[in-house]
Amino acid sequence: MLNASFSTDKVLLSDLLGQVDSGTMQLPDFQRSWVWDDARIRSLLASISVSFPIGAILTLATGGEASFRTRPIEGAQPNGKLPDTLLLDGQQRMTTLYQSLLTDTPVHTRDVRGKIIDRHYYIDIQRSLDQDGERDDWILSVPADKVVRQLQEVRLDLRTREMEIEQGLFPLNQILDPVDWIVAASGSPIGEQLKEFNSAVIRSFATYSLPVIALGKDTSKEAVCLVFEKVNTGGVTLNVFELVTASFAAEGFQLREDWHAREERLERGYPVLGDLEPDQFLQVATLLATYDRRQQALETDPSLERPPAVACRRREILGLTLEEYQRWRDDAEDGFIRASKFLHDQYVFAARDVPYRTQLVPLASILALLKRDGETQRSQERLAKWFWCGVLGEMYGSAVETTFARDLQEVVAWVRDDGPEPSTIRDAAFQANRLLTLRTRNSAAYKGIHALLMREGSRDFRTGRHLQKLVFEEESIDIHHVFPRDWCERRRPAIPRQRYDSIVNKTAISTHTNIKIGGRAPSKYLFRLEEDIDRNTLDNVLESHKIPVEELRSDDFWMFFDKRAEELLRLIQAAMGKEIARDPEAFKPDGEIEEYEDDIEQW
Repeated sequence: MLNASFSTDKVLLSDLLGQVDSGTMQLPDFQRSWVWDDARIRSLLASISVSFPIGAILTLATGGEASFRTRPIEGAQPNGKLPDTLLLDGQQRMTTLYQSLLTDTPVHTRDVRGKIIDRHYYIDIQRSLDQDGERDDWILSVPADKVVRQLQEVRLDLRTREMEIEQGLFPLNQILDPVDWIVAASGSPIGEQLKEFNSAVIRSFATYSLPVIALGKDTSKEAVCLVFEKVNTGGVTLNVFELVTASFAAEGFQLREDWHAREERLERGYPVLGDLEPDQFLQVATLLATYDRRQQALETDPSLERPPAVACRRREILGLTLEEYQRWRDDAEDGFIRASKFLHDQYVFAARDVPYRTQLVPLASILALLKRDGETQRSQERLAKWFWCGVLGEMYGSAVETTFARDLQEVVAWVRDDGPEPSTIRDAAFQANRLLTLRTRNSAAYKGIHALLMREGSRDFRTGRHLQKLVFEEESIDIHHVFPRDWCERRRPAIPRQRYDSIVNKTAISTHTNIKIGGRAPSKYLFRLEEDIDRNTLDNVLESHKIPVEELRSDDFWMFFDKRAEELLRLIQAAMGKEIARDPEAFKPDGEIEEYEDDIEQW
């Protein structure tokens, strides 16, 4: 449940830094370290020196549901104390202020080129009292050894207090406890300026307060995640994996290490899983766990009106217990391995060729539950029908978490003859004129048709070898035009781009073959290809791509286009197991094309 309570108050900066120093305020382990640059740090310090607001910070009381592994803010020394509050937003500001104002440790930062540097910060006393000066110019950044050099020549040396006083530069790490420094400087030439400096600048730091939004201990994990994402605009976006990692770490389990070991095994052994994300792995584990909860509840009471739901939204992932993760993690990994083998059978071999990465989640979940039951010919045929309906019906573009849970239950039941045909199959449809708008790999259907042609045994134009073998030998295979683009544009009248750039005029061709094709007319490049392959074999190769041979050899684009579109529709129809309504007018030269925004997965 999405629970959250909060209060707001203003707290003295010195008190907040004291909490950091004592360890009563720490970071949750999901906070990643990152470094502000030197210019931004100087601007922050200058803003405080004139009491400008620098924004609120967000904290979370410990001891509630949202329990995380913690660590001190960088620069603070671990003392074994358990924190009272966790800093959710404001990490960079508090780290910068703690290191620059309360410790002798130089601040870890970056220069304008991104190079890591360590710096101490000073205020130029005279400039800070000049009302016409730029406030950022008041703050001076010096190297860790407090010596500024230029071409090996020492330009500024601040290694002793006497040198600081002589230069009129006040060290910011003394500003919250300035008495000793002021006493030492009282008899110096800058002594007359100290009273005004104390009133105008030192007092600004001593009385500076920050608004603190404090979340109560009853705040749920999901609420922490949502609130963090809303307010933490300057840092790294918090994802559910980071939150679960920190939650499990509080129980002594290192989820990140466990995932990395599995990721390495999966990506090394199964290249088609090369883009697998940790959130996807958690989704599968959560689907399996919630499916098991539901089955156990129904076994206990078959008449239960509202059994536990099968789901893998963020709420359910955050509700996954460590015990459940450990119970289902091996099954989840096995499911992805089985999914990889299934994709190979569908002639999808590389991560970039997976039509919908999102569909990996229900596919792995289904296969993890079916195990050997999913290996029979009949099961594989049913799974393939569901898979291709999802791809070609473009069913995984939005609201996918709901689809995941529905498909897991319906497909498993259907394969086991315990339920009707899944909704994804019943609802999927492919419009014939969609072929005209499939132009790039952004579309799942585009990549799906490419895989179907590979499954049909498409071969290389120049060598006659099966493209599948060339893929495994890591030959460069990509989707290119059958009637070359240059040729299409040189025709009079020119062939419209909406036609020649559609998938109807594209197929998988090796780089070497495509170079030989160039921008020539098909009749001419086929003649060149026959220097390497005999005519009959080449005709068979073209047919393996569902290309009408006679029309290609006679450079008849429009007859080619019409016939190949029909061949592709038959291929899609067979994969989906559904009839596709034809629209004869759509494929005519002057037929209108309804523009279609390709479906791009959002991650």
